[in-house]
This record gives sequence, C-alpha cells and structure tokens, in this order.
Amino acid sequence: MDPFSLVLLQISEDLLPDNVNAMKFLCQAQIGKKKLEQINKGTELFECLQQMNKIGPDNTDFLKDLLNSIKRADLHERLSNFETCGPGPQEVRLDPNVRAKLDIATDELSEQLGRNWRRYGRKLGITDAKLDQISAKHPFDLREQAVTLLREWRKMQGADAKVDGLIKALRSCELNLTADQLIRRLAQEEQKQ
Repeated sequence: MDPFSLVLLQISEDLLPDNVNAMKFLCQAQIGKKKLEQINKGTELFECLQQMNKIGPDNTDFLKDLLNSIKRADLHERLSNFETCGPGPQEVRLDPNVRAKLDIATDELSEQLGRNWRRYGRKLGITDAKLDQISAKHPFDLREQAVTLLREWRKMQGADAKVDGLIKALRSCELNLTADQLIRRLAQEEQKQ
C-alpha cells in the first residue's frame, strides 16, 4: 500500500459514522446523490474522490477543507504532517528542536526566495517534474510555491532534514544574503527560548 493510501486508511478508521455522513453531504455536488448512497465508509469516499482527481498525494486541499468542515482538526493535522514529513515515523524521529528550526526556515525562506525558488529547488535535489507540479498547483503564489518546495524536500529527506542543508543550498545558489538572514532569524529565535 502506498503511503498516501495508508494515511487515508488511518483517517478513515478514526472517522465516526456521523463524520462520514457529513462528508458525504458536503460532496454531493462533486459525486452525486445516487453514488453517495452506496458509500458507507471513509475509504470508499476517499477512493471515489481519488478517481475524480479531487484528492491525491500532491492534492490534499479538498480533503483538508472537508476535515475542517466536520471539525476534525486532529485528522487535518495528521494529513498536514503527512504533507510536511512524508509517511510514518520520520516525523517521530525528527528531534523537536530540529523540527522547530525547519519550521522557522520554511517561514523565512518562503518570504525571501521569490522567483529564485525553482533554482533553489534544483540545488535541493527536487526534480524538474516535481517543480513543474508545484508551479502548476500554485501558479500565481511564489510564497506557496516555496512552502510546497520545502515540504517536498522535508519529505524527501525524512529524518535527515537539517537546516544546515538548506543554508548550504542557499550558498551554492549565491543567495548569501538570504542565508545570512536565515541564520540571524534562527539565532533570534534561539535567544527567545
């Protein structure tokens, strides 16, 4: 079973019958009443949404909206963790301090990269196909493109994701000012603690 299907299965197992009914009601426009009558479990609903290309490993916004609508923030968070860190135990293995630094770096870099996000992505080892997907997903939002790029890198790196790797890639792109700003921001955050 692929990692995304595993996350969907875990979410489905935690859905209450009322949650599934509420999600079905919210999906009437997309799926249609007749087909929805045959759906009884979260997995069946997710499968249908996947077939319609409403959700997928790189397209979770619709599912997040559904989970927010039924007030299941816990499941929304699980889906966000999957997006940020990939499947399974990588999130657990990341030291909380390292994770906090990576979150700060993501925030800072999403503000600073601008049009350089693609070149930076290549230095991080992200494929051109993945960069094209990111660009298509957020065509007019450079900040979201950068955030998605960094999430993809974190998924790819898993437990090996470190801020030092991000800084090294910035320097190799000759984005030294951005690297220096990131280092200063990390130092400021450390002093606050």
